[in-house]
Amino acid sequence: MTLAWDKLIPILRSHHRFILTSHIRPDCDALGSELGMAGILEALGKQVTIINGHPTPPILTFLDPRQNIRVLGETIQADEISGDCLIILDTSAWAQLGPMAEVVRRFNGWKIVIDHHVGEDDLGTEFFKDTSAEATGHLVALCAKEAGVPITKSMANALYAAIATDTGWFRFASTTSATYRIIADLVDCGASPSTIYGDLYERDTIGRVRLRGRILSRAIVECNGQLVHTYVRKDDFAESGALPSDTEDAINLALAVEGTKVAVIMIEQLKGGYKVSFRSRCHVDCNEVARQYGGGGHRAAAGAFIEGEFIDVQNRVLQAARAALLKGA
Repeated sequence: MTLAWDKLIPILRSHHRFILTSHIRPDCDALGSELGMAGILEALGKQVTIINGHPTPPILTFLDPRQNIRVLGETIQADEISGDCLIILDTSAWAQLGPMAEVVRRFNGWKIVIDHHVGEDDLGTEFFKDTSAEATGHLVALCAKEAGVPITKSMANALYAAIATDTGWFRFASTTSATYRIIADLVDCGASPSTIYGDLYERDTIGRVRLRGRILSRAIVECNGQLVHTYVRKDDFAESGALPSDTEDAINLALAVEGTKVAVIMIEQLKGGYKVSFRSRCHVDCNEVARQYGGGGHRAAAGAFIEGEFIDVQNRVLQAARAALLKGA
């Protein structure tokens, strides 16, 4: 798929005050895409405000050294938000917008989505999507080219981090030759792979290490070694000294077990409910499994938020994972 650049670029040029937002628990693709798009719009002479429903995880604050990203209810209130165009990046689902969902509903200006995820809700927006793209950051980098905007060093670093993390540092099947071409362009624009890698993966706190030890110790193998699942309870954060954001990418610990075809992790949220992540390296479509619970994502990686008691939620998601494995076996 190819975005309709001939429609998107005129929208960007014809509006003046932009609000950018993304999904709750923002990751590198969300943050990098926001910062990259902000750079494009500012180069076009636009006024830009980035607002998320959740704070930037401490381990990712290096992406936004000037602290340009605001947090709804903390550094900006809903009644302070104004603009003539709102852009949602890296999600197409109401549930993923969290506190920003009501802001989107009430926004009276032009509303668009730029995303690479398969599923979508009726957000009352115009969608600009390419579900074959490995990251929304790639689409933003292409947008800069289409708009004739030079990518600065800070934009390049943010977009590099977005693409690198959403491809598992270029090891996922979503990585293509086009990935490497856009990455080469970003390096030429000043992105520093070694610095970004160090900022992402070589700054673990002892709490993060201890939490991951708990996650690994709880891993259970089923279905002749094809299904591996584990979990995090909210008490684990206080007991290990970790933060909720320290669970980012933890599911890949389960997926790394030899023979694993499907991995599942349940993470209890501090305010209740469970964030459930699914990963697949076989016929199982994670997006289909996650959509049973109002979530979504990609074929190989998806997630959902599920309310309920631990045992009930665990039974439901594991039954779904087992059924999906058996379906095409």
